[in-house]
Amino acid sequence: MVMDDVLLIIVGFSGGLAVGCGFVAFLTVLGIIPRLTQLTKTYDAIRKYEWSVILGVLASTWFGLRYSSFSLPGFLLIPIGLAAGMFVGMLAAALTEVLNVFPILAKRLGINEKILLLMMALVLGKVLGSFFHWTYFIDQ
Repeated sequence: MVMDDVLLIIVGFSGGLAVGCGFVAFLTVLGIIPRLTQLTKTYDAIRKYEWSVILGVLASTWFGLRYSSFSLPGFLLIPIGLAAGMFVGMLAAALTEVLNVFPILAKRLGINEKILLLMMALVLGKVLGSFFHWTYFIDQ
């Protein structure tokens, strides 16, 4: 029985390390956080971005390992959904920008000087889509 628990701990820890290293490599190699600070012109907040990602991963891992149920009123779900949508939207926008999809798209459409507006439109679309998903589909 004890050996089964030790083996389970080793396998779980190894899996967590593998996923965590992959996530950090994804963010580091692609330069997501520095590019995000460059686009939003918030260079002085880079440490806050890094710590928010670290704490968010730790918190979601901790909640994911436990059976947690929260009974929150509907109006409190709106800021949670907005935060989740902003995170996913900004991460997708930063990843797309790093991969040079936006500059190519802007050049083809002839809107090189409006690239920031194009990115913000995609980010806001992702936020609104997440908001719609949280308000419409979650309580079904």
